[in-house]
Amino acid sequence: MSGGLEPARLAPGDVLRAGLAGPRARPARAVLAALGVALGIATMTGVIGISASGQEDMLRRLDRLGTNLLMAGPGETLFGDEAELPRAAPGMARRIEGVTSVAATGAVDATVRRTGAIPAEVTHGISVQAATTGLPGTLRARAATGRTLNGANARYPGVVLGAEAARRLGVDRPGARVWIGDRWFGVLGVLAPAGLAPEIDRSALVGWAAAERYLGFDGHPTTIYVRAADGAVPGVRDALARTVDPEHPEQVRVSRPSDALAAKAAAAGAFTGVLLGLGAVALLVGGVGVANTMVISVLERRREIGLRRSLGATRAQVRTQFLAESLLLSGFGGAAGTVLGAAVTAGFALVRGWPPVVPVWALGGALAATLLVGAVAGLYPAMRAARSSPTAALATA
Repeated sequence: MSGGLEPARLAPGDVLRAGLAGPRARPARAVLAALGVALGIATMTGVIGISASGQEDMLRRLDRLGTNLLMAGPGETLFGDEAELPRAAPGMARRIEGVTSVAATGAVDATVRRTGAIPAEVTHGISVQAATTGLPGTLRARAATGRTLNGANARYPGVVLGAEAARRLGVDRPGARVWIGDRWFGVLGVLAPAGLAPEIDRSALVGWAAAERYLGFDGHPTTIYVRAADGAVPGVRDALARTVDPEHPEQVRVSRPSDALAAKAAAAGAFTGVLLGLGAVALLVGGVGVANTMVISVLERRREIGLRRSLGATRAQVRTQFLAESLLLSGFGGAAGTVLGAAVTAGFALVRGWPPVVPVWALGGALAATLLVGAVAGLYPAMRAARSSPTAALATA
């Protein structure tokens, strides 16, 4: 015969049933404890998901619009005055190796209004610009309604409105007329948002020749848009200033519009870090709630603990029971929080027109955080329960 009795081993199913005993006996308290963890996990999952969805939308926009668009504009002279690009600058930019298309706009000293009775000072923030016919193609912009400028209509008093300009003027279809300078111009079309060139959205675009003939445009471009082959962008960027203005390349500003979107994504990522910190605080509060619930549970269930110990349960088994209960409470809260965070992400992305994205690593991180909170929150109550003396627990119960 054996010299002593060996304690019974708890199977995983037994541990699960023992861990569920407390939440089943006090469901309202269990729900409230799990709710704190759920809110923390939901906050963290939602923040990560919304940030990832916004970045995915931005990446898709960049893929659609391209990162190979460059802009050249006048800088300042040595004396601080605004410089002026040569008339031939757009044609000279086309000669750079690797350039696939070039377009230009030029500021026109005129305002656009619905009628001539509106004071000229009321501009609604809309600028009038001369534009070359290749502008929509270079910007990869399309007409939302009507037509864009072409070789046939660019010589006559017609205008194409940017998306924001059309909204501010209350024009939503071609065929309407607007007052530019001192005459009527027919609306040829309305552009969809330009993406990489938001200044076009707030502009009324007139053909280059028509601007010179009817509005006194001097023919000097103020912005040159250059589309380059993907592999040639660095070389084109280096050569652009000295090509469009060989005499004064230092007076030419060259920029890459896609860099602004990348900077915007980086700023959004930094703000996401702050919100994640808030989510971590909420999760910590939820963990404290679970720990508090477990401590109270140990105090209220001393008779149960004493009875289990007197029937042969070891300290390790009691510790396992209460640790399992804490993990289950946190696990339920984490699962609910993950689902809630994913739902919030999907709803927000749907409203904004973004693709809903919840990274897999975020789901794994939520699970890991849930288990960590459950283990930490339940460790002290489980050890306290395991240290209880069977006789003392039964005597004071």
